Amino acid sequence: MSLAGITFLAMAGIELTYAYRVSSVVRRGGGGSEVLLGTSGGLTETGPAAHPYLFEGLLTDPGPAALGMLACAAVARARYYTPASVIAAISADPVVTSNGDRLRFESFSGCCGVHARLDLLPAALAGPPAASGTTNVDFNQPMRAALAGAAVRGPLRLRVGTDEVAVTTAAASVVERKVPLPDRWLKGFGEVQALARRMHPVAELASSDALRFITGIPRSLRHPLWAVPAGPTLTLATSPRPGAACLAGSHRLAELGPLLRFARALRVYAPEADTRSLPTPSAWELDLNTARFTLTLSPEKHRGFSGEGALLGLLADATAADDADLISVLLAWDPRIDIGRLSAEAGIEAERTAAALTHLAAAGRVGYDLAEDSFFHRELPFGAALEAMHPRLAGARALVSSGSVVPGEGGALVRSGDADHRVTFASPHDICTCPWWGRHRGTRGPCKHVLAARMAAAPMAGTS
Repeated sequence: MSLAGITFLAMAGIELTYAYRVSSVVRRGGGGSEVLLGTSGGLTETGPAAHPYLFEGLLTDPGPAALGMLACAAVARARYYTPASVIAAISADPVVTSNGDRLRFESFSGCCGVHARLDLLPAALAGPPAASGTTNVDFNQPMRAALAGAAVRGPLRLRVGTDEVAVTTAAASVVERKVPLPDRWLKGFGEVQALARRMHPVAELASSDALRFITGIPRSLRHPLWAVPAGPTLTLATSPRPGAACLAGSHRLAELGPLLRFARALRVYAPEADTRSLPTPSAWELDLNTARFTLTLSPEKHRGFSGEGALLGLLADATAADDADLISVLLAWDPRIDIGRLSAEAGIEAERTAAALTHLAAAGRVGYDLAEDSFFHRELPFGAALEAMHPRLAGARALVSSGSVVPGEGGALVRSGDADHRVTFASPHDICTCPWWGRHRGTRGPCKHVLAARMAAAPMAGTS
């Protein structure tokens, strides 16, 4: 089927067709520069649109805005671990969301291990966006080259989409690019939001300290490092410790470099750590005054976010799925989703509302903003049966349907193949005796045996 220029091919994979009415261009004149970003199919507050028109206006601080867009596009073209020869080319075109008072540009690296987001905050825009919605924007090579110059040449006007094709020099052109969209890329977009919710602020560095720290990081180390707060800055350690943030593949922070001269501060976010912690994800956010640029890194440079399993528990939870269906109709393109408001409107408690929003993250319908500690409404301009992309979830459902799960006190016995595995319900992670759980110890989400045990226990809990 097709929707707004987006084509889905089942079974053999997904092929995404970007159809741009115009190529993105940068036009220069006596009064500065104008960036015209061509848009492909997407969703808006009024429904699907082939070429959404989201914003037109001056950028109040063109330098960080232009360089932030370039950094976001650079991440989309990058493969920080997987060689280009073994991975199909994917989109180098970022996703842009208009949230009523701001614009957000997002991209994923080709190896799926780095997520980038540029938030152009209300103060960055001379006027509010024309509409709310999400779409892909064309970031071609000539436009990128021109944008690099526009970053330092006076006033900059941005147009995301166009409502009058006649005003462009490419009025009659249609630009199409077909790219395979790997399952793991789709899954990663959902996983990174769930992982961000588990992070908390670890450190905040002033601009001068941020510059010294980022430029002083070794780029060739093979093993993950741990960034440890030390007064006004961070030091690097080779082993985990409380209050530290994992930094795996320091070269993956390269796109922060050009933006450092505009930064007021660097904020680092990470999950709780101790001396026994395995590598964890981390987020590195530059405060650019009128904008924010955030890089979220997977726990190890060879790991894509798609395999982290942070959403599996919720995808297996029938209550969360039902709540997500209810909450989804109440979303209103909010830049900051008010969980209290949603909870009151839906008639369910706040904890269930938050779980439902995390469930919606699996379908790309919400993102998570660490700086504001809140979800935001976003509709990815493509869709797929994301649950079908999770083999552990499919395996768990098969175990339950075949009667291979015997629930017991505090857990279950799960027969899988020729082996029996004991599942123990525990905090912070359920425990399983299978080899997969032994390798990852709950850091990559639940194994299929834990999922099956939780599924089988849910009906019992409802009848007790």
